[in-house]
Amino acid sequence: MDGTRTRKEEAKAEEEEEKTTEGEVVHLRREIGLLPAVCFIIGTVVGSGIFIAPKGVLVNSGSVGLSLLVWLLCGVLSLCGALCYAELGTTFTKSGGHYTYLLETLGPLPAFLRLWSECLFIRPAVTSYVALAFGRYVVEPFYAPCVAPAPLIKLVSVLGLTFVVAVNCWSVTLASRTQIALTFVKMFALVLIIVPGVIALAKGKTQSFQNGFEVDSLTLHRLPLAFYNGLYAYGGWFYLNYITEEVINPNRNIPLAIIFSIVTVTVCYVLVNVAYFAVMTPAELLLSDAVAVTFANRALQGMAPVIPFLVAVSCLGALNGGIFGSPRMLFVGAREGHWPQIFSMIHIRRRTPLPAVLFLYPLMVLVLTTGEIYQLINFVSFSRWFFIALATLGLIVHRRRFPDHLRPFKVPLAVAGTFTVVCFFIVGLSLYSDPWNTGISCALTLTGIPVYYVTVHRYRLPRRLRRSFDYCSKQLQILLEVTQQEVKTF
Repeated sequence: MDGTRTRKEEAKAEEEEEKTTEGEVVHLRREIGLLPAVCFIIGTVVGSGIFIAPKGVLVNSGSVGLSLLVWLLCGVLSLCGALCYAELGTTFTKSGGHYTYLLETLGPLPAFLRLWSECLFIRPAVTSYVALAFGRYVVEPFYAPCVAPAPLIKLVSVLGLTFVVAVNCWSVTLASRTQIALTFVKMFALVLIIVPGVIALAKGKTQSFQNGFEVDSLTLHRLPLAFYNGLYAYGGWFYLNYITEEVINPNRNIPLAIIFSIVTVTVCYVLVNVAYFAVMTPAELLLSDAVAVTFANRALQGMAPVIPFLVAVSCLGALNGGIFGSPRMLFVGAREGHWPQIFSMIHIRRRTPLPAVLFLYPLMVLVLTTGEIYQLINFVSFSRWFFIALATLGLIVHRRRFPDHLRPFKVPLAVAGTFTVVCFFIVGLSLYSDPWNTGISCALTLTGIPVYYVTVHRYRLPRRLRRSFDYCSKQLQILLEVTQQEVKTF
């Protein structure tokens, strides 16, 4: 009996030792369940867009009715794209989002160009206009009705960005819990806008909806910009695919989280815009740089000071989601050899991709201090949607080439094809509608081609430069206390 008990105790001790050893292995853990995944998507999508983009959608669509139709169609289009990415995320189990799917379906060059544009201008620009919205909604209430000083807005924006970067450097769990909390706060903000709008409609305030479709004010060449502003507000439905390797049971949770999140956001966005027009006239909305604040001053006079705070929290959640997800693209790109190896390392105790997060921080601050918010939206949309269209095109190509490949979730081919065609159509029209910003965006993307052939396809850097780079990488690894993952997580 004693000998049997001893063997059992030894076996139990060995099992506990294995668990302890596994816990000490340096790797990104699967810590994102269904609720955090849903909050991650909703919290990233519902940021500054619904409080900024209504002005851009209305001015480019030309009428109230058409602007509401644009919001609905943008939601449907985002849902189609999200379904395509649900298939991609369950077919290819690596993190990295767009980069991974382009690499697996269309090859290394398109994948590198997506990675290059993400670091060069997409992530800095996206983060900048969300951070600027955060700063504006924090500062402007203290200066109303006067104009808030722009330097102070940018300073507060940088402080908010710095806080979010610090959270994501510190802990994955802390960043996830922060996102859940901020998501519930921002959903409360949307409900706080929707309810007074429904009450106003019930009282018969429908003046803005009379003659809602004014054909005379429609300008077809500006309509793509209306969709860009609307799609910007829905931007973020693909962020969960950046962190696939950290999602628990991704084959189940990724499709469920994506579908539930996008349907919820679409319903809320349409209702919020209806509420705006029920309380404000189109002219008043166009004159407002802070639509939610103007709405609160009219419909929620007792709670008007609370709205800017809630909008700022909403922007903070979008910042957190973007900075949580985007560095994973750099992380996977470095792991695949398309980016310096230092960025494929994680902190030995915090288990966070510290180098990737810190690399993006100065780029984001630089764009934040020099950019203008509406130009940034048009500037970044071309490349973002072009690569999304390429990724879904890659889905179709991969299906044709590998029909027997395991796909736990399959989207109807008609949905993938329609979404891809619409994306390319919008991208093409944007070259006509805003040739300057889209041309610059296209040119910056193409600058990655020579970089790819010099540094990735054939490593042609001078030996002295390579030695210097390797030395700096080793010193950074020691300074930041980071190392490569010790187990395969995909």
